Amino acid sequence: MPAASSAPVRSTPSSLKRPPAAERVYTHIKEAVLDRRYEGGTLLTEGDLADAVGVSRTPVREALLRLEVEGLIKLYPKKGALVLAVSAQEIKDVVETRLLVEEFAARKAVPASPQLIERMEQLLEEQRQLAEAGDLAAVAVTDRCFHAEIVKYAGNEILSRLYDQLRDRQLRMGVAVMEAHPGRIEANITEHGELLEAIRAGDADGAALVVRRHVGRVRELVRGEDR
Repeated sequence: MPAASSAPVRSTPSSLKRPPAAERVYTHIKEAVLDRRYEGGTLLTEGDLADAVGVSRTPVREALLRLEVEGLIKLYPKKGALVLAVSAQEIKDVVETRLLVEEFAARKAVPASPQLIERMEQLLEEQRQLAEAGDLAAVAVTDRCFHAEIVKYAGNEILSRLYDQLRDRQLRMGVAVMEAHPGRIEANITEHGELLEAIRAGDADGAALVVRRHVGRVRELVRGEDR
């Protein structure tokens, strides 16, 4: 009798497990809200979402409950889910928190390691390329990553976790700013370059000043409605 083959069994595309249905719905809705394909004030129905993702209504309900807890939507029984607009208070809260965390991190980033400088350069170049391609959602992600690298480098895990909690709000506001003020895209890239140069030069005060001006502009540019 021939010996049994010891070759590993390779997975085929059909054998790979898909994420659970509720997770697929959650991802679909969240990404659409963050990149503003589902804008504030949009009413989503369970039936339409089920059709869009190709699932039954049960996982849709699970996903909507999760998103309501995160503050992105509000459920209305028998009507659907309303995508919540970014409020003026939310903008104020996010900007104040960002300033507290990012000014501190910018100062702590000095003196910077070669690895941090290299990573900032890489993200800045990615942002330029994405801006040229007109991919606003990807620009917002790269913009946020640029700042997050500095926060992470500060070495304070509690502040890093706090900053991570702002991620969804930052991305949503970032896309809103770029849609309403296209000229802000180039301005953001320029200011990121100024921040990089201040950190590279070992200028902690200068880096903190760039952050204060850069982040403060969000409050002036993003317009929202109080919930």
